[in-house]
Amino acid sequence: MDFLTVIIMSIVEGISEFLPISSTGHLILTAHLLKLEQTEFLKSFEIAIQLGAILSVLVLYGKRVAFDSKIVKRVSAAFIPTAIIGFIFYKIIKKVLLSSNHVVLGSLLLGGIFLIIFELLHREKENALEDMSSISYPQAFMIGIFQSVAIIPGVSRAAATIIGGLVLGLKRKTIVEFSFLLAVPTMGAAVALDLIKSASIFTGENLLFLAVGFLVSFIVALLSIKFLLGFIKKHNFIPFGIYRIILALLFFLASP
Repeated sequence: MDFLTVIIMSIVEGISEFLPISSTGHLILTAHLLKLEQTEFLKSFEIAIQLGAILSVLVLYGKRVAFDSKIVKRVSAAFIPTAIIGFIFYKIIKKVLLSSNHVVLGSLLLGGIFLIIFELLHREKENALEDMSSISYPQAFMIGIFQSVAIIPGVSRAAATIIGGLVLGLKRKTIVEFSFLLAVPTMGAAVALDLIKSASIFTGENLLFLAVGFLVSFIVALLSIKFLLGFIKKHNFIPFGIYRIILALLFFLASP
């Protein structure tokens, strides 16, 4: 790995983390295109640069959350299912799922089809919930269950969370912002768990790669969040579903 590779991977992470297209899936496919060896450090790098995306959320929403304990409690309730499932299946996720391009492509394809069908059928109700602090604890917990499906690379944490919120009767902007906030404990826990378990593989050069990746993903994620908030004012997620299908098919056709 070199610094150009680090920058490319970090840009991909920053763009895709909060869009319903799967950042993990995109990182795995990008590594495949760059012909990177699937080392333990590469897998940890792909997880660790999510810290930049976490910081972008804290910069944009930190003050708001700090003064609203109701939102914090609901984010915490939504985090519980993912925390339990992620801890139990950590080894399978890292050793098996993160190494399979077929899992990623299948998830991208099926997820894209599902996203399109869902958007064609979904109609937002006039009384859809608009205030994040008014989300009930059962609703928050159910959103967390939806999010936990995204332990499968290619599913997309953002897509699973947003669809879950829409099904439960939240306004689109409300669940998108809640998804941003839910990413903080979810990704923070994933990064912390991996760094603890993989600390021995980090050399001085590796730490420098992580620092550069953190900075680049932070800047790009800020722009990506602002783009998505503007996009959902006039559009649904069908374009992302079409993109996922095209991307998966291209990789399937290019595979030997």
